[in-house]
Amino acid sequence: MSANSFDARSTLRVGDESYEIFRLDKVEGVARLPYSLKILLENLLRTEDGANITADHIRALAGWDPAAQPNQEIQFTPARVIMQDFTGVPCVVDLATMREAVKELGGDPARINPLAPAELVIDHSVIADRFGTPEAFGQNVELEYGRNRERYQFLRWGQTAFDEFKVVPPGTGIVHQVNIEHLARTVMVRGGQAYPDTLVGTDSHTTMVNGLGVLGWGVGGIEAEAAMLGQPVSMLIPRVVGFKLTGSLPTGTTATDLVLTITEMLRKHGVVGKFVEFYGEGVSAIPLANRATIGNMSPEFGSTAAMFPIDGETINYLRLTGRDAQQLALVEAYAKEQGLWLDPNADDEPVFSEYLELDLATVVPSIAGPKRPQDRIALSRAADQFGQDVRNYVDDTDLDEAGKESFPASDSPAVSNGIPTKLVTVTAPDGSTYEIDHGAVTVAAITSCTNTSNPSVMVGAALLAKKAVEKGLTSKPWVKTTLAPGSKVVMDYYDRAGLTAYLDKLGFNLVGYGCTTCIGNSGPLPDEVSKAVNDNDLAVVSVLSGNRNFEGRINPDVKMNYLASPPLVVAYALAGSMKIDITRDPIGTDKEGKPVFLADVWPTEAEIEEVVASAIGQEMFGRSYSDVFAGDAQWQALPVPTGNTFEWDPQSTYVRKPPYFEGMGMDPAPVEDIEGARVLAKLGDSVTTDHISPAGAIKADTPAAKYLNEHGVERRDFNSYGSRRGNHEVMIRGTFANIRLRNEIAPGTEGGYTRDFTQAENAADAPVSFIYDASQNYQAAGIPLVVLAGKEYGSGSSRDWAAKGTALLGVKAVVAESYERIHRSNLIGMGVLPLQFPEGSSAAALGLTGEETFSISGVTALNDGGIPETVKVSTDTGVEFDAKVRIDTPGEADYYRNGGIMQYVLRSLIRK
Repeated sequence: MSANSFDARSTLRVGDESYEIFRLDKVEGVARLPYSLKILLENLLRTEDGANITADHIRALAGWDPAAQPNQEIQFTPARVIMQDFTGVPCVVDLATMREAVKELGGDPARINPLAPAELVIDHSVIADRFGTPEAFGQNVELEYGRNRERYQFLRWGQTAFDEFKVVPPGTGIVHQVNIEHLARTVMVRGGQAYPDTLVGTDSHTTMVNGLGVLGWGVGGIEAEAAMLGQPVSMLIPRVVGFKLTGSLPTGTTATDLVLTITEMLRKHGVVGKFVEFYGEGVSAIPLANRATIGNMSPEFGSTAAMFPIDGETINYLRLTGRDAQQLALVEAYAKEQGLWLDPNADDEPVFSEYLELDLATVVPSIAGPKRPQDRIALSRAADQFGQDVRNYVDDTDLDEAGKESFPASDSPAVSNGIPTKLVTVTAPDGSTYEIDHGAVTVAAITSCTNTSNPSVMVGAALLAKKAVEKGLTSKPWVKTTLAPGSKVVMDYYDRAGLTAYLDKLGFNLVGYGCTTCIGNSGPLPDEVSKAVNDNDLAVVSVLSGNRNFEGRINPDVKMNYLASPPLVVAYALAGSMKIDITRDPIGTDKEGKPVFLADVWPTEAEIEEVVASAIGQEMFGRSYSDVFAGDAQWQALPVPTGNTFEWDPQSTYVRKPPYFEGMGMDPAPVEDIEGARVLAKLGDSVTTDHISPAGAIKADTPAAKYLNEHGVERRDFNSYGSRRGNHEVMIRGTFANIRLRNEIAPGTEGGYTRDFTQAENAADAPVSFIYDASQNYQAAGIPLVVLAGKEYGSGSSRDWAAKGTALLGVKAVVAESYERIHRSNLIGMGVLPLQFPEGSSAAALGLTGEETFSISGVTALNDGGIPETVKVSTDTGVEFDAKVRIDTPGEADYYRNGGIMQYVLRSLIRK
């Protein structure tokens, strides 16, 4: 029960129903707040307990100073938690382990139970092994169940053992699309109360739901577990960036072009740790699906959330997707009653901390790449830019005089028209031959939640395919073409519109309902293509309608990756090369041998709108989601373990009991300074959680592969790291093992390598070793470890194993130039100290090589209850500096003192 200091408790009647609400207008100053902060204010009013959440906190939020730097901590209690299976499985593993730990400490295991609704969507496990045939979907699902049976049985146990925990089975859709189409409430009803739907999710793209007016963002799995167990999320009242939209998108542009433009603008502006809120007359002109596309890319901006307020478009979308009449009436009535309804004609603009503006009419067709989503390239410049960027990915072999003249002397491959070239003949299984070169598009994937949730771009892709097929065009034979929609509704409207056959004709057959290529589950390239690429070190590319294109993420054979709209994915499959300027050059030839240009097959807005209007209906969503938690026959046939504690199988290589609570007592040990630490990794800028966290395929001859071999798993059954997230033994062996990771301690290597200073008397003689093997030697010797890093450390997906693996490798502190929000928080949640170099300084500026021995003093000040502003870092070579302590809130300090967030929660629950 709320303390209700502001007498805000009231009643809202909608139709025949009455709901308890907490009125925002009872608090002075609320009218001037941005939409997102009003949501937070209601949260505080409703959860005010006089201790963790007080009247002073409410006043501080209502009196928000838009110009101030964040310094006021508040406790946000999300209404629900959403997970995908890669991050959700370890959450359930941890909950199961916590039940046993509670029992061992004399508590009731049933206390470990979700106190907020938790929903998990299995969408990350399907791999696009089979493609280009009508049987691809069924075959990939069969392979998925074969690989993941243990995990799926474990999740079925979790659904029966834990209250308020539901699982959306495989083959249904992508978590964020299922969220906006079905799971999101917009206004929550529970226990007779109506309040804004809010959430945290174990995937950074949880922010897709921001397009529905729902405040939510991605957190690490460990934070999500705490939220499920009733722990509020500790946060600072953020700065809010107002992004004004005016005008409307010009003909020929898509939501993808818009979001890539916004991503570039906001990443350049700097919005890490901030909320972004869209306003202005242009908002009303943006369809809900486009808003969701923009919200989805919030992690690529770097912002915590990217909000759109509730308006008539929100109601229309909720109606289309099958929400009932009472829910629609409640959302509209509640939003209007609480001042949360967007009035596009309002005279007064909201007050924000910072302002940006975009005239939608200035957006142009774009792609982004070759390795970061914020690196937008106007489509008209794509071929020229590729010609420049590819120079970073080719060897100085096969030189000719033109190459030497066109390139710097240090990097001068053979060139054609100023672009590196190395033509390689490939023989297909049917005996036919073709040539591929640098820039060959080897993966063209319509994939990911970002765009497959958007009917306009999906219909646009299908219409482009139709026009191409009618002109006699085909996809190039070296292109792996895949279609992985975010929900079954997409295939329903493709079928109703008669468009499925055209996509099939170009090889874009359904491969699964899941993330696939966007998260690295692209599956292998055809053997002959893979061999040609690797034998000749070709810099080939992928084009995907995804949100991430970091190095090493999409496919191990593919060096350069480009984000594009679904229609452009199809267009590049037809063109077959990034060297082709598809705005001017032919993308193929028709049945009569005449050139066909992109403009000849690009669908008009009227054509797209006609299909959307005629082929998409409310009944589709009702049918697809009528029994969404039931699953198919394979899911229902899985044997379900019973009991409120899990019976761990000692032979399992998928699900194992982790060591987080071993030897844990009721009282935490005092925090200690760090002495005699060695550097495990010295890293550069923009090292992402994809570089740190185990992800993608498990390569032979790696520590993880060796472990699996020793446990009787053959190479063909290795599966992916993501699928084995419930086994810490596999995961720690894959931490810092991304094939594109460059550890400066081990120059000349890429992947999970370091130098092991325990194996030599002199640091200069230390041999190169796998990071995992070295960490085991350090831990056996009692030597703590540190990581040195550059700017934006930990950007990327909200991967909890990037922090869990770091901690289990024995890393006690990370010293970086700057951090991305989620990873910094996750490090604290695992008991790892995040430190920051002094402003303007870096490892290079300080002359650090990584061969030094480090000591960090002043950490013990945390034992006094406060947070030291800095600690002293010193080395055996005489380098000293004051590092900023990036424990940003008292709540985070409590987690660190307890050795991590899970230990803190466990002790708190037992003491209740």
